[in-house]
Amino acid sequence: MPVTPDPAALASLVSRLRAAGCVFAEDEAALLVAEADDTAGLDAMTARRVAGEPLEQVVGWAEFRGLRIGVQPGVFVPRARTGLLVREAVRALPRGPRPAPGDPADARPVVVDLCCGTGAVGLAVAAEHSGVALWAVDVEPAAVACARRNAAALGPADAAVLLGDLDAPLPAALAGRVDVLVANAPYVPTAEIAHMPTEARDHEPRTALDGGADGVDLHRRVAAAAPRWLAPGGHLLIETSVRQAGATAAACEGQGLAVLVVHDDDMDGTVVVATRRSR
Repeated sequence: MPVTPDPAALASLVSRLRAAGCVFAEDEAALLVAEADDTAGLDAMTARRVAGEPLEQVVGWAEFRGLRIGVQPGVFVPRARTGLLVREAVRALPRGPRPAPGDPADARPVVVDLCCGTGAVGLAVAAEHSGVALWAVDVEPAAVACARRNAAALGPADAAVLLGDLDAPLPAALAGRVDVLVANAPYVPTAEIAHMPTEARDHEPRTALDGGADGVDLHRRVAAAAPRWLAPGGHLLIETSVRQAGATAAACEGQGLAVLVVHDDDMDGTVVVATRRSR
């Protein structure tokens, strides 16, 4: 049965959450109550949240670009600012099928989502631009399992989620055919991880946080790989920060890509859009 705590019990729940540092304690309390199956379940979920586990991992999902994305313990939680990466990826996709003799499936725009985590970015792009062929990759087995469940529930019927390091597991047949390659690769400098909030530092995989000494190590690797996969005129989009945008852009320019940096104050997001020249 749904949990219906009395006003005193609800106030106590809000107080526990606020004392644990939850800024939006009232909203979190309402969500925990809505998601709990019974009082014992509510108590268990509250204890996990008070101990510092991300709310999304506790309730099992996150809202992202209007989608309900499944989240599980040990998997990176989608951030609202990453909506900018989705928005710019959708804008970069071709509006019609490309000429493709033979198999009609070859005419679909191809999207690759590297460091996919829950699969949120690629699945949101597919939801906002129907008819894409989606490939997603992550190095964490837990993330791949989570992304596969999300793809089965939300994605294109033939979406593929692969386990491996960056582009390593992509099929060779995709070379030169990718219209949009998105990467929300980690960009926290190694020394700064210790200063991150507990819910990220202790409950998300380090591989989803650690971007190396300056936070741009993975961006350099993604930029180096991109020209092999991008179609002429195709786009690489990498989420970064205002502070690191210059280094991310330089990594892309070093691979011969034309670069534009996009920032959105409302989302507090920054994305480098790098384009493979047609000639």
